[in-house]
Amino acid sequence: MRKVDAVIIGAGASGGVVAKELSTNGISVVVLERGRWYGPNDDRKDDLRNQRTSILGNNSGPEDEGNPRVAVDAQGRERIVLPSQGNYSNNAACVGGGTLTYGAMAWRYHPKDFRMRSTYGALEGSTLDDWPISYDDLEPYYEKAEWEIGVSGDDSANPFKGPRKKPLPMPPLALNKECVILKAAAGRLKLHPFDLPMLRNSVPYNGRGPCMRCRWCVGFPCEVNAKCGTQNTVIPKALATGLCELRLRSMVKEIQFDQKGHATGVAYFDEHDRLQTQEADFVVVAGAATETARLLLNSKHRLWPTGAGNRYDWVGRNLQGHTYTGAFGYFEEVVYDDIGPGAGVAICDFNHGNPGLRGGAMLANEFIRLPIQFVSMLPPRTPRFGPAHKEAMRKYYRRTIAVQGPTQEMPMWHSRVQLDPKVKDRWGIPVLRISGSQHPHTIEIGTAMAAKAEMWLKAAGAAETWRKLPGHNVTGGQHQAGTCRMGNDPKASVANRYGQVHDIDNVFVADGSLHVTNGGFNPALTIMADAYRISEHLIKTWRGTRFRS
Repeated sequence: MRKVDAVIIGAGASGGVVAKELSTNGISVVVLERGRWYGPNDDRKDDLRNQRTSILGNNSGPEDEGNPRVAVDAQGRERIVLPSQGNYSNNAACVGGGTLTYGAMAWRYHPKDFRMRSTYGALEGSTLDDWPISYDDLEPYYEKAEWEIGVSGDDSANPFKGPRKKPLPMPPLALNKECVILKAAAGRLKLHPFDLPMLRNSVPYNGRGPCMRCRWCVGFPCEVNAKCGTQNTVIPKALATGLCELRLRSMVKEIQFDQKGHATGVAYFDEHDRLQTQEADFVVVAGAATETARLLLNSKHRLWPTGAGNRYDWVGRNLQGHTYTGAFGYFEEVVYDDIGPGAGVAICDFNHGNPGLRGGAMLANEFIRLPIQFVSMLPPRTPRFGPAHKEAMRKYYRRTIAVQGPTQEMPMWHSRVQLDPKVKDRWGIPVLRISGSQHPHTIEIGTAMAAKAEMWLKAAGAAETWRKLPGHNVTGGQHQAGTCRMGNDPKASVANRYGQVHDIDNVFVADGSLHVTNGGFNPALTIMADAYRISEHLIKTWRGTRFRS
């Protein structure tokens, strides 16, 4: 295979952005994606097969059971889990990655999210720290992502947001019934409700039509192509240049190096399970926090015998996701009007400024719940089957509003991904071993956020409420982050502020694994914005040095 300028591993939220930026600036690229290019016809509206929790299967990959993992819970109990089982900590394996099926909330992190240690001080038992970049450093790239990928909404009524130079490019979707109820209640509480930002067309934009407001949204590909992901925005632009080649069902085994530790390319298994080598002048890893860390750990060299970037044992550490906390409210009248995507109104009053707490969470009403998903939202002690269960579903399903948000997690040194010493995937590559727990302060924050959500629902007129409290196990699924944190000190981070792996001049990370902390927001827009920022550095540096130190 001919040598190219860059090989990118992963075609998700970050890899797609990097591919487009490099190829449109004259840099030849090969993108290796372990999954397929799915469309709506691949994921029929089958509630049982396609529901978005991983208990019954993942509708956007991994597409087979050949890549298991070992999960270790907070009590130290371990078991082998398959992609179709719970506790796999899955992130989509397909073109577009999680952006194919996500709920598409498009949040900018709060300026304090980049300065958590400076704002709150050190926390015993946590690796809480500042990012090596600030909100102001990322702001131009937030704007670029919002306008190039496409974001609808209106956050002008949110006084807690960081400064922005341009409004969002599309207006918000019209509010559904439960949003109208919650918005009025927030006003009565003297809170600051607003129309939440979404990576979703509300009007025709970039040659694609608007959202049709169906109930099968979060967890499903959009059948009218109104949900904005990398698969229908930047990746087609990259391919149109003629300088970007996308290879599907390509499982990368390791990054390869010469004797001096300079990356020469990657070894990967192609769609026919043949071991191939792709040479490149530099490598960009964008496989999300779990698989990116796994690849670095599997990429050994005499200079780094425990894995690339792992001289000080930071690769795989500080695994974060989001433990979702909130509350449910039962109303005597019907509040469900079957208008998707459901989520539409949010408050950021409790992201920071909570006495005694380091951060908080954005709170919003939840997406439409398919009946099989609603089972987990029923009041405590509701039977899981039988006549009493059916009666509870009839009573609560159309009269319940859910409010929740992603709790700001305190990063933990021992919450991590490692290579399992025994279990390998079907290609013979050591699999991930995921272990750890939540910091006690994360539990405090999540519990407080559940109380705030319950307060909001009561003000809205809920006749009965019950809380969703934080769990104690590490969260490493769709919002996974932190395993290759960036920083200025090579002894306390994996990569520098531009994602360049310490000690290696031509290997870069460009995904959520760089996040030092994960904010109290969905991270998708921040991952995209940072990919734009890193791409700009790659283009400038490539033209100047070809990454030869």
